Amino acid sequence: MAVAVVVLGLLALRVTSCAPTPAPTPRPIPVAPVPPPPPPQPLPPAKAASVCAVGPADAARANAGSLDTLVWAPFGRTEIGWSSYVPLIARELRTTCAPQTPGFAAALAAWQGVQRLPADGTMNPSVFGRLKGVIQTRRPFVQLSAQRVCPNPPADGALAAATPAEGYAGKAILLRPGALAAYRRMAAAARADDPRIAADPRNLTIFSGYRSPASDAARCVSESNCNGLVRATCSAHRTGLAMDVYVGQAPGFGPDSSADANRRFMSGTPTYRWLVANADRFGFVPYPFEPWHWEWTGEPP
Repeated sequence: MAVAVVVLGLLALRVTSCAPTPAPTPRPIPVAPVPPPPPPQPLPPAKAASVCAVGPADAARANAGSLDTLVWAPFGRTEIGWSSYVPLIARELRTTCAPQTPGFAAALAAWQGVQRLPADGTMNPSVFGRLKGVIQTRRPFVQLSAQRVCPNPPADGALAAATPAEGYAGKAILLRPGALAAYRRMAAAARADDPRIAADPRNLTIFSGYRSPASDAARCVSESNCNGLVRATCSAHRTGLAMDVYVGQAPGFGPDSSADANRRFMSGTPTYRWLVANADRFGFVPYPFEPWHWEWTGEPP
């Protein structure tokens, strides 16, 4: 079911002494999010073909038509199509069916029914908005941001350094110790599970970890792009719990390019699909717009 973000107000306390003492501001408490459902189990090809052929045909045709043509702005910037979000959507629907199939439409209709939405099996901006809300609420940083709270950065000395091999192209990376330990367990499991991930040493290396508020502010000034999709004055990276990891890149694009073509390419890589299916086992949750961005939830921001 949808998770509502509880907005806590500040309690106004009146002190009647001659030297009033300001009341402490309570720290908002994030709402316990709905955990992601178990990933769907792959079916034998014959069984999968049978299952995915059953469902509302009209909805399947509509989904096939909008998959690469829908003009919308789910994260504030105009995008074409919704194919880059398919792995995350399929995880929520617990389906392995392709988005153009009746089986996918049937799974979507079932999810819509649980959400008390019109259960027609058709993907549209409104339906994705509900999906986005469920996924985003799993990020404690987003919950705090909704309450107008910007977390303080970790204290000096509270961060741990990744090894040069863990940083993309040897880049120096800092994270909170718990997040770094969880990342190491996750990266080792991914490489052990899928030889395609292990084959490219760039996969799952980190190209951005902790960023101090001062460094983000400097980048805001130099790049003249803040509080948008590319840069924010209050970034999750200030917590030491967020990391950008290499999941692949389309030819001609960088590993953090938010161009539609690059994000579509990333959504099909073995590394990204493994993360969608498994990262939550290690405490990591995604930012849907950026396939490379993952946040550890093992401790508060």
